[in-house]
Amino acid sequence: MKKTGLTFYCFTLLIFISIGQTNTVWQNKKCAVVLTYDDAITQQLDNAVPVLDSLNIKATFYLTALFAKDRLDDWRKLATKGHELGNHTLFHPCTGGKGREWVKSDYQLQNYTVQRMLDEVRMTNVFLKALDGKSKRTFAFTCGDMKIGDSSFISAMKEDFIAARAVRHEMHTIDNVDVYNADCYVVNNHTAAQMIEWVKKAQETNSLLIMLFHGVGGGNGLDVSVSEHSKFLHYLKEQEKNIWITTMLEAAELVNKHNSAKK
Repeated sequence: MKKTGLTFYCFTLLIFISIGQTNTVWQNKKCAVVLTYDDAITQQLDNAVPVLDSLNIKATFYLTALFAKDRLDDWRKLATKGHELGNHTLFHPCTGGKGREWVKSDYQLQNYTVQRMLDEVRMTNVFLKALDGKSKRTFAFTCGDMKIGDSSFISAMKEDFIAARAVRHEMHTIDNVDVYNADCYVVNNHTAAQMIEWVKKAQETNSLLIMLFHGVGGGNGLDVSVSEHSKFLHYLKEQEKNIWITTMLEAAELVNKHNSAKK
């Protein structure tokens, strides 16, 4: 074999090896998709869960204890069906101010200390364990806020959580996922077609796509219609041979396992 032919052969082989390795990291699928639902909104139970269960798709529900208290039995049943119950704080505190007049002064992060945040988040873990009996947990930043003043609070919570979800509109390959600052795509009145484009991009780039739903057919201004939500979930199910549809906890554990194997 001539030198140029050998060089081309080796280069091609490396490409195939690289593609093979990339396509196997997400449980032998092209990408991973995590569906998350925030704030313990009633419409999620009434409009999203029946479709998820009918398709046997597992999701992560980030519960704010204050909002979940009126339907505890329904949230408890979710865990028995394989869905993940995640921590979204006790009272949903956010940085208040312009554009966030809805944040009560008692729950404005600028009025919190890091210790108060830790205490409330850990109390929420106790609340969640009373629902599902589990100790492993993931966290979702409320309003995407990660600091109290100049102090980040997640570093003090790493022993309490496997991962934490942020809200930036990005997706990453497994080598570039920060499990304590995991990016996601926020659904805000998007159509099924628009959401499907995100999934296609994740497949093309072999990435982890985390999606964040609030209202499903109502309950929050960040909404998705019941029909578009259903169309999207049916698309995911149809593509299941190429997509690992999983929970935030399982995705984070796989990322951690992958990173440990590299060391």
